[in-house]
Amino acid sequence: MHRYRFLLSLQWVILTIVAIALIPTMIKLGFWQKHRYEERTARNDLVASALHAEPVPVERLSSPGHAVTRTEKYRTVTATGTFDTAKTEVVRRRTNDNGDVGYHVLTPFDLADGKVLMVNRGWIAADASQTAFPKIPAPPAGRTTISGRLMADETTAASGIKNLKGLPDRQIMLINSTEEAHRLGAPVLGGYMEQTAPTPKGGSPEQISDPGTEDAPLNYAYMIQWWLFAAAVPVGWWFLLRREIRDQEEAAAAPQPQEGEPAAV
Repeated sequence: MHRYRFLLSLQWVILTIVAIALIPTMIKLGFWQKHRYEERTARNDLVASALHAEPVPVERLSSPGHAVTRTEKYRTVTATGTFDTAKTEVVRRRTNDNGDVGYHVLTPFDLADGKVLMVNRGWIAADASQTAFPKIPAPPAGRTTISGRLMADETTAASGIKNLKGLPDRQIMLINSTEEAHRLGAPVLGGYMEQTAPTPKGGSPEQISDPGTEDAPLNYAYMIQWWLFAAAVPVGWWFLLRREIRDQEEAAAAPQPQEGEPAAV
């Protein structure tokens, strides 16, 4: 066993400890990526299912005080009523598909039974000051039928957007049906609609694109990568061990200089 005595050297003790520590760490990272892959795949499936489901009247899925669930989010809903443009607000710091910063236009939509649906009509550009209320193209006048995606109320915890106070008149940071019910003094359906039809005349406000899919295959690739790294650690350790033994054997087999003879240069 003297040939393995070098394993007790400080260099090899440290190398072995590091290798032993890396293997479970890499395996754990692989499982973490596996969970991310499963979560993202499940979300993509849920979003696709919601987007392709048959449209339903909004009041079939939501009511005043209702919290929109994961399975209800992105469902296509329809509503018939009248836009109350005098009570329109704009949602600050929202971007369009090009990354330009502007506003989302939020207008109450009065239903026939007295309830109100908050409708995000789309994106408009902001002026330099972002203090004056912007000029907003008018929606269809009178009684009309609209459709769009049902969305959950926005919160700071979910979006990371701070709900700032002291904003200019009729400007808000988050879309929240409870706060809108207090502002309007009316029963507001939980959540809100991202309008997709009818298309605004002149293309303004810009309609909000369908939610994109998360890159689940990337997490799957990372999972495989971490597990391959974990498998490579003992293989690499064994390769270094064999090389060390070979180097020692070659050094032992090399002819030794006779006493009094100069060593070969």
